[in-house]
This record gives sequence, structure tokens and C-alpha cells, in this order.
Amino acid sequence: MTARAFSPFANGADIDGLLPGDTAAVMEHAAREGAVIFRGFNIKDAQGFDGVVRKFNLEPFTYERSLSNAVRINRTDLVFTANEAPADVEIFLHHELAQTPISPRWLFFFCASAAESGGATPLCRSDRVFEDLCREQPAWATMLEEHGLKYTTIMPAGTDGSSGQGRSWHKTLGADSREDAEARLTALGYSWEWQSDESIAATSPPVPAVMPLADGSKSLFTQMIAVWRGWKNGQSAMLFGDGQPLPAELPRRVCELAEKHTVDAEWQDFDFAIVDNWRVMHGRRPFAGQRQREVLVAMAA
Repeated sequence: MTARAFSPFANGADIDGLLPGDTAAVMEHAAREGAVIFRGFNIKDAQGFDGVVRKFNLEPFTYERSLSNAVRINRTDLVFTANEAPADVEIFLHHELAQTPISPRWLFFFCASAAESGGATPLCRSDRVFEDLCREQPAWATMLEEHGLKYTTIMPAGTDGSSGQGRSWHKTLGADSREDAEARLTALGYSWEWQSDESIAATSPPVPAVMPLADGSKSLFTQMIAVWRGWKNGQSAMLFGDGQPLPAELPRRVCELAEKHTVDAEWQDFDFAIVDNWRVMHGRRPFAGQRQREVLVAMAA
């Protein structure tokens, strides 16, 4: 993984000296390498970060628009907190919203306050994971590429702040009633089952599990690791897109392969980063200490 700081630019440099003139070069680098990290620029808060994101002139992908199951808090129209799950909860590697029919291409991160201990953002090159999987298990790779995956997400009736997947179905679907929720799910191609606690077990239509990239490579575009390691319904939450169950060893092996291609982005105050969501998975390490970690996010289509 080659995520680099723009070291030629001195600490305290004015970001307007770089952007928007070099936005094309920055995005080209991010698409090729998977991520680019900026350090030492004069961005100090959510409003400044919002202004930087707007300089790229990309189509916004807002939290409200998304089917994200994470609890987040908007700081501006474009900028929101990364995940409100407790500090001791690990957010495992995933491509943002790969479990849904609607996902962003670009992720922007801003460290408003680094954790006292821990709190790194792991980044993993999924194109390299897929290369390894093709060599080791070509039949599995072919199934993923040809059929995609279906995911069953449990959407709680009310916001659950203790979970990394605690956004309620009301908020996720923009629905005030069961009827509204069912209409939205139908429009998106989901099937569903209401649970006794008023939560919804919603199963996606087949969604891509392999993403072709502009350089001819392919990425394992999936939530498989996060589901297998972190979701309450675990491996039972995933099927191949044709309805066949996943081999028991597939998510375990993907986790092992991903470890080889993962590096931790150790945040410093006021760092910001651009991540190509098609090429790179991300997550969140647990953190501790008196100093509050706050990493903000914006997304673009």
C-alpha cells in the first residue's frame, strides 16, 4: 500500500496553493495508488474540510442519501462523523457500502482530533487481495465475479449507538412507517422479513463483489471481512448472488490475504486523505485515552 503525504509542501502551507489547480493530478494518484494523505496544511475544522472537498467538483454522496448502517452525525451538509460506535469497537475492513446497490467512489477523511492511543485507519489494497485469491482459489474468484453477493442486514427499530451497524431502518431508508420502508426496499430490489423486535432483516439484490478498475486490474469489492468478523449474523448474512452459500473457508481466507496488504494510517491532527473506494478497503482500530478521537468523512459519487 503506498499512501503518501505530500511532503514537498511545508507545514502550515495554504491548501489553496495546491487546489484546485492540481486536483486532476491528486485524483489520478489516488486512483492509481488507492490513497493519498495530506499533512501540515491549513485545514482546522469541519467547515474548512467541507471547503476542500468542494474544490474537487465531484458529485456529493451524502449520509442522508446513503444506505449506510453506521450511526453518524452531520457536521455540514457534506461532512459527517465516521462512525459513532464506542471507542473499544473495531470497525473491520470494508469497502464503503459495498453491501448495497448504491455506493460512493471517493472517500475523504479529515482528522479533527487524533486519539491519544490507537484509532488508526487501516487501508487495504483489494486489487492485490483479488490477485492472490485468483491464484489460490480461482473457482471462488470466478463465483464472486460472475454472481456477486447478497447481504442480509439487520436494521434496528431504533438507533443503537453501541453498534457499528446501529442506524435505524427509519433513518437508513428515510421511512416514517412500515409501509414507507417496504416501498423503499421494493424500489431497491430488496427482500425483507420483519422481526419480533420491529427490526428488519433486509436482503439485498445481487451486488457486485468484483470491481473492474481503469488500469485493467480488478478489486475484491466487498463487505465480506466486516460481515464475517463484526456483524451479529456473521457468515449467515452472505450468499453468492445466485443464492448458493459461501464456502466456510472463503471469508476466513480473504481475511488472511487482506492482512498482507494492509497498512495503518496513523492520524495526526488536521491530516486529511482521499481514498479510492473501488480499490481500497478501510476500517477503524479501537482507541483509548482522555483525548477524544474525531475523524470526519465526506463521500463523492
